Amino acid sequence: MAISTAITTALYLTRPPAKIAEPEHQPVSVDVAEVVKEKLRIEVQAQGTVSPMQETSLLSEVNGRIIETSPSFNVGGFVSKGEILVRIDPRDYETNLLRAEAALKSAQSNLAQEKGRAQVAEREWQRLPEGSQRSQEAKELYLRKPQLDQAQAQMLAAQADLNTARDNLERTRIRAPYDALIRQKHVELGQFVAAGSQLADIFSVDYAEIRLPIPQSKLAYLELPGLDGSESGSSIDVYTDVGGEVKHWTAQLHRTEGVFDERSRVLYAVARIEDPYAVHHPNREPLRIGTFVNANIEGREIDDIVTLPRFVMRAGNNLWVIDDSGRLRNRPVTLLRVGGDLAYISDGLDNGDLVSLTTLDSSFDSSEVSIQSTTPSNLLDQQGRPRPQSGDKKAGKITAAVESPPDDSEGG
Repeated sequence: MAISTAITTALYLTRPPAKIAEPEHQPVSVDVAEVVKEKLRIEVQAQGTVSPMQETSLLSEVNGRIIETSPSFNVGGFVSKGEILVRIDPRDYETNLLRAEAALKSAQSNLAQEKGRAQVAEREWQRLPEGSQRSQEAKELYLRKPQLDQAQAQMLAAQADLNTARDNLERTRIRAPYDALIRQKHVELGQFVAAGSQLADIFSVDYAEIRLPIPQSKLAYLELPGLDGSESGSSIDVYTDVGGEVKHWTAQLHRTEGVFDERSRVLYAVARIEDPYAVHHPNREPLRIGTFVNANIEGREIDDIVTLPRFVMRAGNNLWVIDDSGRLRNRPVTLLRVGGDLAYISDGLDNGDLVSLTTLDSSFDSSEVSIQSTTPSNLLDQQGRPRPQSGDKKAGKITAAVESPPDDSEGG
């Protein structure tokens, strides 16, 4: 026991003097984005169903039996403008035409005779003594003017009957009013049809249309067509999955329907696609009527927008910004839109500002930082990594997608 006490006392007396060490402050390592303001086009995404621009139900205007149909007169058949789809037995109408022609010739002959009689009567009237000429009514009767008017009226009626007979004969040939596809047919060869009978339903293949719902909050991002239809709107990328492969078509914003839907508060914009069935472009994939498609509508150009990955945003629309002394500062910004994994900032940042891409909590406020990497904000992808330079970035402009459900909220 005495030995242990002696050893302890000796160690205590020979201990080295205590040194007070200053705490070491290690800078926080961060990756930063250098702010670059851009001209930005925000795409508005919508969905819709392809529908025909023109659709017509063909009806018979005359009675008769169908004696001939076009080889293309089948459901799904393509027909050209002016092509005869159905022929109705024309014999009765050819007979009526002959009768009308004969009646017209008879009326013309009768009119010519009345004109001759009127000329003879006029010469006789001129030879009558002065005292024998009576009232104007008597003169017109003597000169056969009522008979001449009647003959002219009969001639006009005969001409009208002839025109009707010709029209009825032409109506026995049912022609396509435009380049079309037959959606449905209602008659067959040999069937008797009456005037007003439905023959077929067809729709135009020159253009197709898509109704796209645009929420009121997204209208400011788009270049809408003029109310009078004189100005074209934004271009649209239409796409859908065809056989496991995504196919794209180019459309144009043609018009809006002019009123908001009372239930969903959306404005329907109508996109128009040229030659959807690729009749004139055989190498292109056809876009069939009834296809459900997605649409990216190109937005109008907006100046001085900063694009950053969404994950760098903090509560209350704040960002970590590196100040001139190299310390972290919490800065509020104005958020224009959040689309997907990107945030679009319209105010609160200037060109050259350094924004931290490293996620840090509030305890790091005013901490000194060590910058590990710096990437211009316009070259970042959605994960905050430098993105490869490709064709999706041209002339300092980038494209951003904004979805279009009506209940999408503004800001972060």
